[in-house]
This record gives sequence, structure tokens and C-alpha cells, in this order.
Amino acid sequence: MDRQLSPVLPPSPTSGITVSEVLRLPVMQGTAVLAGERGLERLVATVNVMEVPDLLPWVRPRELLLTTGYPLRTHEGHDLTDWIADLDDHGLAGVAIKLARYVDELPEAALREADRRGFPVLAIPFDLGFDEVITQVLTVVINRRADTLARAEQVLQDLVGVVIAGGDLDQVCQGVVRHLARTSLVTTMDGRVLASAGPVPERVADLPGFDPTGRFVVETEVPGVSAQFDGVHRLVARVTGARADLGRLILFRDDAFTDDDNHVVGQATTAAALAITKQQAVAAVEGKYRADFLRDALLGRAGDAERVAAHAGELGWDLRRPLAVLVAEAEEVPSDDPVLRTLPERFRAAWERVASTDDEAAAVAGFNQEVVVLLGVPADDDPTTITERVRQMAEQVHGRGGGGRRVFVTGISRTITDLAELPRAYSEARKAAQVGRRLHGDRAVTHFDALGVFRLLSQVEDRAELASFIGETLGPLAAVDSEEMEDLRTTLTVLLDHNLNVASTARALHFHYNSLRYRISKLERLLGPFTTDPRLRFAIMLALQARQLDHG
Repeated sequence: MDRQLSPVLPPSPTSGITVSEVLRLPVMQGTAVLAGERGLERLVATVNVMEVPDLLPWVRPRELLLTTGYPLRTHEGHDLTDWIADLDDHGLAGVAIKLARYVDELPEAALREADRRGFPVLAIPFDLGFDEVITQVLTVVINRRADTLARAEQVLQDLVGVVIAGGDLDQVCQGVVRHLARTSLVTTMDGRVLASAGPVPERVADLPGFDPTGRFVVETEVPGVSAQFDGVHRLVARVTGARADLGRLILFRDDAFTDDDNHVVGQATTAAALAITKQQAVAAVEGKYRADFLRDALLGRAGDAERVAAHAGELGWDLRRPLAVLVAEAEEVPSDDPVLRTLPERFRAAWERVASTDDEAAAVAGFNQEVVVLLGVPADDDPTTITERVRQMAEQVHGRGGGGRRVFVTGISRTITDLAELPRAYSEARKAAQVGRRLHGDRAVTHFDALGVFRLLSQVEDRAELASFIGETLGPLAAVDSEEMEDLRTTLTVLLDHNLNVASTARALHFHYNSLRYRISKLERLLGPFTTDPRLRFAIMLALQARQLDHG
């Protein structure tokens, strides 16, 4: 599908009648279109009569202006061309003029300007009563508004009735499809699809406005704007709660969305907001219960392994298999912002959706800024394989930036086959997340087995003593703000990684052999004879690792 966006103006809440429909009214018999025929589909929301020269301050958008030639007498030649342009710039639907009494005809230049702009200029019979035009046009407009409001009320009653009767968000989407669109989707504020109805591609990412991860790009797709993609029309609407947006309603159909549809869309978003709020309330109660149980299990307080596994099975979790514990730890958010207070729950929900796609029997619970997942893994999978699997899950939760997702690190435990090992695995996963953040930054995915010596170093509670050891062992190389020392640390690290092999180190650093020999001599003057003293060499390697843990 061609994703070139063809935006149109946001739908107006105003109902009306087109200029071409006005011309078909009985009262308008004998009216001629002088210019602007291309604009006959402009919407007329009201009618006004003015016969004063300076009428621009009093006109309103989507108004059909009725006038005589009297105010045109003050506009001659180029002035009348500008007058037509000013009326169009003010958003009028068109102008209908009684000619002959004050002005016989309009200048060709003014009519050409009206044609260029698609601004309808009508000539109405001189004996036509303005009040008759106003009565017939406004009768149609008011009736249409009444029909639109009745339709919107019917839709609201239908969709709210679905929610009150116990229906979920999917059933609300089905109701929207009955009344309004071919396809309907509701997403969260970070673009994850919550519910849908109608024909939806197997890959949601194939729909306009969705990124390759299947997330609707909330931060760039503008609500209230209808857009066309290869003949398919799409409308995005806000689903708004009491204090903040709850998500987006996305509609697709073959014909264009009209102004009248805007009323119905508003009622559909109200029903969707009600369903989401209800769903969130239920999920909060259930989530609290699930989280309390899982926390007790992780801390070894939920009873014996068989009782834990049996109760987990009642919740839809399969814990009678090899498991890896994942801990996703997000940054703290201010607690006084009502919008930000919803982030922990959205973070948990995002992980639950992604984890259930990967493993439908996975256990997921949120503890404030932390989400824990008990993921089923093959017993013979190595840490690298498991880490890559979890990395892909984390990328799906991250999405492609924006929309309310969190910055978080993920830690992975060793695989366990006995639920009695669950507390230890939970501790391993938390440790992997904490050390991973120090070593690799705020999006790290780290397996406990990949920590190596960092596992021991992270256990040192006396950080001052550790800093003292780093300073005494590395001397000047412990400096944090020296480019020269950073360069020497890099040389030293690569040399140790290559087991003091000068030739392979020189190739890795792209140094000349003699240049590297000079640097090694300089390092030994600073650190001591580490090339010949294995104990010193071990201490230096440990200090470098400890420094990396502290400084990242």
C-alpha cells in the first residue's frame, strides 16, 4: 500500500448542505452560476443577508452570503477582484447576488478569480425573496443536524449498552464497524493494539500509520485528520478519559469520512473510553492479586512448589517446566503527575502483551517500576540463545521511540527446573539488570552468566574501599578526565585481552609494532612490571573491571 499521506482539513462538527444542493431547492429556480463551479460541493452551514459595503467583519465561515449589487458599487475593477478573494479567504461557502438594480454584471477579472479559487458566485433572480432562501436552506440544515444528532445518540446508546451489558473493547469495535467503518482498531497511548474488528491484515504493520513492530505511531499521526491511502480513507480520533488521553480509535473505510460522521466518531470514542476505563479497573484488581501472589512466590513465601505451580495454573501460568526469570527495571517517574502515574501499568501491560505472544503461559506481574516475567525456555538453550530471545522481546516493548514507552534494562536469570530455586533466580535477574545498567547503559539486556567477575565486584558494599583499590592499582590510569590516560587504558585492556601478545595487539589497535612496544614500556613505568608479574597483572585486570563497573 502506498503510504503517501493525503491529508484533508479536520472534520468540522457542523452539519450543512452543499452549494449544489442549495441550487436544487425550489426557491432557487432561475439562479445562474456565474463562476466558481468547481466549488459547488462547498458546505453551507448558514445563510446571511447583508447589503452594506463593508461586510467582511460580519461574515462567518461556511456561510452563503445573500446580497444585492448595492455593496458592489463601491468596489470597481481590481477592488471587486480583491473583494471576491477576501470573501473566499474568510471561508464563505459562496455569494449569491441580485444583479440589475445596482450592478448589471461582474467584471471578467473578478469572475476569473472566483473560478481560480473555486469560489461559487451565483446570480439569483431579482424578484426572489431572501427570506424564502433563508427558510428553505436553514430547514434542510436543521433537519440534517437533527438527523445527525439522532444517529449519534443511537450509536452512543448501542455502544454504551454493549459495555454495560458486559461487553469488552473488541465488541465496542464491532459496534463501530456496524455503524461507521469497515475496520476499527483501538490502541493504547503508546500505539499497542488493544482491540479490533473488521478485516485486519495478518501483519498490523501493513496498515497506514503503523511501524514495522505493529505499533501505531501515536506521536506523529494527527488525531481528527482524515487521510487517504490508495483509495482507503483513515480517520484517527482521541479516546479521552477524565484526566488524560487513554488511546486512539483508528477507522478505515472505502469512502471519505464526512462532517456528519464526526459526531458519531465522538460517541464511539466515549464508548471506547468507558470500555477501557472498565477494563483498567478490572485489570487493576486482578493485577494486584496476581502481583501479590507472584511476589510471594519470588520471595519463597507462597508455599511449597506444588502449591505454587497449582495456583499459578489457575491464573493461566505454566510453571511446571524449565523457566528463566526476567526482570525489566524502568527509571523512576514523578509521582505527582497524573499522566506519568499511569506509566508503570502501561509498562506492565506492554510486557504482558509481548510475553504472551512469545509464550502464552508466561507469568507476568508488575511491581512499581519493575516488571517480572517467568518465561518458559528449553532446558538445553544456552545463555546466548535466551539473551537474544529476550532482547527481541525488549525491543518490541521499547518500540521505535516515543509514545509513552519506558527506558529500562532487562536482567535474565539462569534457567531453573525446580520452583524452590525461584527466589535465587529472581535475585540473579535483578543483579543482572543492575550490573547491566552500570556496564552497558539504560537499554541493556544482560544474562546473569554473562556477568563474570562483575558478579563478585557488584557485591562489594564498601564502594570507597573499591575506589581506593582502583586508584592504588591503576595510579594515573584511574583518572576519569584525561584523554591520554583513556588512550593508555584502551591499549592496556586490548593487550591483556590478547594475553600480552604484542603482534596481535598491534594489529587489533592498528599500531606499528615499535609504537606498541613504546606504550608497553610507558605502562610498566606507571604500573610496574605487569608483563612478568602475574599477580600484578591479575590485580590490574581486576581494577580495570572494577573501574568499568563504577564508570560504565
